[in-house]
Amino acid sequence: MSVELRDLRWAIVAAQHRSLRQAAEALDIRQSTLSRGLRDLEFQLGATLFERTNGGTRPTVVGQEFLDAARRIVEETEAITARLRIRSRGESGQLTIGVHASLSAGNLRATLVDHRHRFPDVETQLVDGSSDHLISDVASSAIDVAFVAENYPGRDDKSLSVWSERVVVALPEDHLLASRDIVHWSELRHEALLLPQRGLGPEFLKLLVSKVGHSDPCRLLRHDVGLDRLLTLVGAGWGILLALEGATGAAYPGVTYREVHDTDGPTRLAFRAYWRQANCNPSLPPFLAILRERYPDLSGALAPG
Repeated sequence: MSVELRDLRWAIVAAQHRSLRQAAEALDIRQSTLSRGLRDLEFQLGATLFERTNGGTRPTVVGQEFLDAARRIVEETEAITARLRIRSRGESGQLTIGVHASLSAGNLRATLVDHRHRFPDVETQLVDGSSDHLISDVASSAIDVAFVAENYPGRDDKSLSVWSERVVVALPEDHLLASRDIVHWSELRHEALLLPQRGLGPEFLKLLVSKVGHSDPCRLLRHDVGLDRLLTLVGAGWGILLALEGATGAAYPGVTYREVHDTDGPTRLAFRAYWRQANCNPSLPPFLAILRERYPDLSGALAPG
């Protein structure tokens, strides 16, 4: 015996209208087709579901019990179907994003806010880490997409150039360099530099070495803590800290920020988004669509030929 959802819906509509003619019109089928379908259903169940009289069609006691169960089945099925459709469009579910930059201001924060506004039912989880760790997590599908400030041309992952951020230095408010409008890289050579072991720490060290021109550019004070704790140390006079403009949205007591320049002006770090082409998470394509909308990759258009 096989009772289909169509059979349940037909029985429910017939009970609602108490008239096979009106029920058939509501279902946009022939009355004879509906009548035959209900009789076939009763035959399969071995029970009389409807009492048919000249005054109309009414459920029997057994029929009413069947209809109560049928309504629950149809409602649950429709709810599950609706949820699956929403999930398949990426409008619900979960998205795991790898970051190693501050979210207090800037493009990364604006992107996450935009995505949350458009897809409020998608649960977003953030994972912090170094560039190498985040790229490794993308490859292993531990995270869906990662934003890193370094190019990995040899990876099989898909990528998109997104934004760049100016490099700033966080200084104690009473520091001599705080009186300047800008700070040059050469002026950091003799400073005590707080360096995070995670996040952007490795990128800042490479940048500092390239700008200052020494493999041991200044006194490094390494700490395995987050940006908020490092900025607290800056305010307490423990040293200075390289950061990105996205970190300047949060105020810390005793801390001020200055842009870091070289001979060409402000120094910037470029970011790319990385993801696996084989990633099957339905919540990823809508997020990538937002990225392409906000930050169109012009590298192909600028290529010669």
